Amino acid sequence: MRAIRVASAALLGVTALALASPAAHARGDEHTGFRASVLPTTIEAGGQVSLRVRGCDQDVYVSSGIFDTVTIRRGQYSATAVVDRDARAGAVYSVKFSCGTFWQEVDLTIAEGRPGHRVPPRGVHAGEGGSVGGFNLQEIGLGLALITGSVGAAYHFSRRRTDEDGA
Repeated sequence: MRAIRVASAALLGVTALALASPAAHARGDEHTGFRASVLPTTIEAGGQVSLRVRGCDQDVYVSSGIFDTVTIRRGQYSATAVVDRDARAGAVYSVKFSCGTFWQEVDLTIAEGRPGHRVPPRGVHAGEGGSVGGFNLQEIGLGLALITGSVGAAYHFSRRRTDEDGA
């Protein structure tokens, strides 16, 4: 009988975590959380790209195999980088933005074709990249409070039931 109560409490906790996680992640609009982008997303070798960030209150370091590391200073939202002339046409390179312990990677495609021929951009393929993904301390705290509350409620109700059965 005890195993059923423990399994029920664990299942309730996992369910609360699963339900709270997408809601917290969905709040990641452009006004909250760390966000990064590269414009344009497709560029010719030797071209200049704009590196943009939001939601970081410290210096952001931007690195890639096709340009020198760039620092976007605290309080600034963008910087530029010149893509190496020897970048391979048609290749997709990763651009990594680091804001303290948070980071994101964005793909940058090197255009193929004749010089002067521009390839239309295909959009940004940004990912959370193994970071906390822009969650702030409020969102993490809210998730922990929900999980703690649901596990506590499950324990309370299972103890109450045990008291009624034993009395």
